[in-house]
Amino acid sequence: MIFNNKPIWFKVRVHLGDKYSKLKQLLLTERLNTICQRSDCPNLVTCWKKGVLSFLLLGNICTRSCPFCSIKTGQPKHLNLLEPYQIANTIKQLEIQHVVLTSVNRDDLKDLGLNLWLKTIREIKKIYNSTIETLIPDFKGQQKPIARIIKEKPEMISHNIETVPRLFQQVRLRAKYDLSLSLFKYIKTKCDIRTKTGIMLGLGETEVELINTFKDLRKAKIDILTLGQYLSPSLNHYEVKTFIKKKQFQYYKNIALNMGFLYVESNPLVRSSYNASQHIR
Repeated sequence: MIFNNKPIWFKVRVHLGDKYSKLKQLLLTERLNTICQRSDCPNLVTCWKKGVLSFLLLGNICTRSCPFCSIKTGQPKHLNLLEPYQIANTIKQLEIQHVVLTSVNRDDLKDLGLNLWLKTIREIKKIYNSTIETLIPDFKGQQKPIARIIKEKPEMISHNIETVPRLFQQVRLRAKYDLSLSLFKYIKTKCDIRTKTGIMLGLGETEVELINTFKDLRKAKIDILTLGQYLSPSLNHYEVKTFIKKKQFQYYKNIALNMGFLYVESNPLVRSSYNASQHIR
């Protein structure tokens, strides 16, 4: 991750602890992936010290190539069918009270990775009583996978919009803004499970565009919103257009809350899974 020319508030000081070391070793032993590591999250150590992490399902290679994302892109070689059991056992060993599950896009698979998603949720519920947030891909807009996820009754279903409509095709390439919105609308017609989305700021969006996006999200009845500063993983990725000031994050938070969002995380270092256990409450 590039740190040149970043504002002072991006310099995060952390101290490693026993919980962090135990968690890191266990992940290495089980050969499990986390979005915390693969996305170079600035909150990794802080969260891991609290025993909070987000598992990355279906391997660490994504079949899509979004220019903002640090995850490797290409053709995955195989699927680890033991992953659901390894993740569930890790959660039990670490006594994780709230877990976030997410995944790479697996457009190469006939089921888009759905069956492994379902097995993971079921295995966790079978052996440990933790709450679950499913941070899902768009499943190409298919309703059947979403319906199957809903049937497993996670406490939260989330999916990140990431940016405003005008920048969507520059930032997310093979994804579609309206398709992502329709995903949320479908969820709310089928259940009352809490929903969440996240937006990165500093990609070149305007204030008017951002506020209009908030309005779209509320029309889709999304409950929770996270806002954080986009950080470019390398010189080859989408560049940061602007570093948004802290007071502007608070300004956007107040606007979003006044629109009816139940909870808004808005801070430069916020990522979609930051304080995830609070979003459930």
